[in-house]
Amino acid sequence: MLHYPKIPGSAAAPNDRCVAFEKLDGTNLHWCWERDFGWHAFGTRRDEFNLTPDGIAAFNLAHPGLEEAAPAFINTLAEPLDTLLREHPNYASFITVKVFTEFLGPNSFAGAHKPDDPKRLVLFDVWAEGYGFAVPKTFVTDFGHLPTPRVVYEGKLTGTFLEAVREGKYGLAEGVVCKGGPGGEDVWMVKVKTYEYLERLKKAFGTRWNEFWE
Repeated sequence: MLHYPKIPGSAAAPNDRCVAFEKLDGTNLHWCWERDFGWHAFGTRRDEFNLTPDGIAAFNLAHPGLEEAAPAFINTLAEPLDTLLREHPNYASFITVKVFTEFLGPNSFAGAHKPDDPKRLVLFDVWAEGYGFAVPKTFVTDFGHLPTPRVVYEGKLTGTFLEAVREGKYGLAEGVVCKGGPGGEDVWMVKVKTYEYLERLKKAFGTRWNEFWE
């Protein structure tokens, strides 16, 4: 099961309004919440474990280098997110929710992390069963007081903006994720990466660079 969809590249960009978020270079993790049980499971985009001591130990064994992720979530995001999901009127009817975070350090690159780097979790999306993904602008309004990606741009998604991202005019390490649509199942997303990041991929991975590109 894929817990978060694969985001298409800039070739799929629609002629529509969007919110462009900084794309952080880390590991995508999801965290599962039920109104009756609170936070109970977590994992990567492709697997899931119980959010219990045994489940965390199994996750750490399966994913060396991500051992700091579960403690970081429990200590920084679990309580404020639980409070928001229970008390905010926008989420009062939701029973099952997944939130998505990027796990990264200052020198993380292409999903690899330096053992001695300080790590953090950044919340970048929220999905509710029976609804879908949060409206991008609503996500900023409701969750922006928590660690979330920087909003780089809001407006019409144009070729001029896409090329400015690629040329590094916004001070981005990797690029942006542009999101638009009315919310729910109709949210669309595309990713745009910088030429500088492309060169880093080619230097690190040689002919395999396109596996990490758009």
